[in-house]
Amino acid sequence: MSSEVISTVVKMLESLPEHAQNQAVDHLRDYLADVHDELQWDALFEKTQSNLVAKARQGKQQIAEGRSRPLNYDDL
Repeated sequence: MSSEVISTVVKMLESLPEHAQNQAVDHLRDYLADVHDELQWDALFEKTQSNLVAKARQGKQQIAEGRSRPLNYDDL
């Protein structure tokens, strides 16, 4: 992120009353935590995507060959 963008955000925050600044910062912290979590999820998904595709193909093949049966929740 460029210094100009950060400066703009800081100026916007500084233009608010202190209690509003605190609220905005709290919301920003929450938002950034969510963004961080999403980035971690995307990275993990990317690492396992090929395995998920392989398992899905395997499942489809087993269904086509009649080697699988519907899940019976009562058996769990």
